Amino acid sequence: MPSIMPTPKLHDLHLLLPFALPSAADAATALHTLARPALDRLLARATVDERVIGEDFQRTLPHERWIARQFGVVNDSSNTSSRQAADEAPLAPYMLLADGGSPGDATWACIEPVHVRIARDHLVLIDPATLGVENEEARTLFDVVKPLIEDLGLTIQAPQPVRWYVTGESLGTLAGASPLRASGRNIEIWLPHEAGTGERSRAWMKLQNEVQMAWFEHPLNEAREMRGLPAINSIWLHAQGAIRSATSPFARVMSSAAATRGLALAADIVPEAPPASFAALAADQNQNNGRTLVELDPFSAPFIEQDWARWNEALGVLERDWFAPALSALENGSLGTLRLTLCSDTGSVSLSVTRGALRKFWRRRPIAALFIE
Repeated sequence: MPSIMPTPKLHDLHLLLPFALPSAADAATALHTLARPALDRLLARATVDERVIGEDFQRTLPHERWIARQFGVVNDSSNTSSRQAADEAPLAPYMLLADGGSPGDATWACIEPVHVRIARDHLVLIDPATLGVENEEARTLFDVVKPLIEDLGLTIQAPQPVRWYVTGESLGTLAGASPLRASGRNIEIWLPHEAGTGERSRAWMKLQNEVQMAWFEHPLNEAREMRGLPAINSIWLHAQGAIRSATSPFARVMSSAAATRGLALAADIVPEAPPASFAALAADQNQNNGRTLVELDPFSAPFIEQDWARWNEALGVLERDWFAPALSALENGSLGTLRLTLCSDTGSVSLSVTRGALRKFWRRRPIAALFIE
């Protein structure tokens, strides 16, 4: 008679979910048609461990700040359960590390090729992930701008075609905005400025102008426009910082995000791809007694585009593939603790729930109670 393998026990699972919280103003549209009984029960019984209130004009995103704090690469100024968010996420050197580059001790910034659309009286950044830039296109554009960047005394690495990294004293210390923070908005207030003075960076403006001129009417962009695709007409800088020693509260890190993977590598953890479902994770024989971080990001594009039907569809898939089976695992004891960090575009809420907490039927917390104003 064949032996029956025991179900691996997940001791502590932490799901990081960027853009999983709509604003209160968008909630009625985003959530009114979706049945989510498992998520609703998990939220109702969970304990709120931390609530971070962001601000409208912060340049970094809450999930970026959260992951940087978890790995100890930014200062954690408060240990309270509710806090104002510091606008710090110097993740470029870790992204470079994840992409196969060598950050060393230098201060790096990430540069991405983007499309800036001309509106009636301002310029709007388009989400870079929606541009469909092919690797060969990115390499062609990089070859055009590389000498321009080096002429400014900057060093550049491009271990991945669509993410480039620059360092050099002539660039200065710049406060740049995450592309998804600025996407869909007037770019004026989101352009890089000197971190010390708040003034617009002349070095960056010079570089950006030279790149724009070099790419203007480039045959590659003409070919893209013939195919109905937006031209790649500018570059975007963000996440500047120098690498710091990282320590991980997680035994396993499963993410597709370069920043998260790079932080894991800096903490001597080999990052893994996120599994397709809770069932796939539970079937993994490589379980341990530590905490497993899984970063799932189906929400970013529909959130930025305000496509709430597609956002709803993504939440429905997570309800089926993650929340419902995780709830069942808590009930039958095969999952010890489930943690959720739900992010909006400004703030975040972190919760935890155990099997014992599920029995506290008097606890009531609708999802609306978590919205970040």
